[in-house]
Amino acid sequence: MSRKHSREKAFQVLFQIDINEEVKEENLMKVMDEDVSPFASQIIKGVIDHKDEIDNIIDGYLENWSFSRIGAVEKALLRIAIYEMKYVEETPYKVAVNEAVELAKRFHDDQSGKFVNGVLSKLADQ
Repeated sequence: MSRKHSREKAFQVLFQIDINEEVKEENLMKVMDEDVSPFASQIIKGVIDHKDEIDNIIDGYLENWSFSRIGAVEKALLRIAIYEMKYVEETPYKVAVNEAVELAKRFHDDQSGKFVNGVLSKLADQ
């Protein structure tokens, strides 16, 4: 499975966890089916383990926007990209940003892609 596909799968799992209150960490293995690659699994577990820290980072880079107003698609993608930027050394930040923007456009719309790009670009500049 390619890293691109792994990110998409990680997004789908994290999105499902975020919108479905019944999906808890105990049930995570039920959500992650057998086509979850090791890289997707690393992302999913990493985002879950560092969720509070990542959410604080996101909140710190929002302008005229509150964290609670961010949609589930954007939250999941921002979390994945920030996890990769901070914890996956072999992922260049430009790749993390580009992949998140492309997935935002694919699963939501162009405005979502612009929002994700704006937040991540500010972080990448640091």
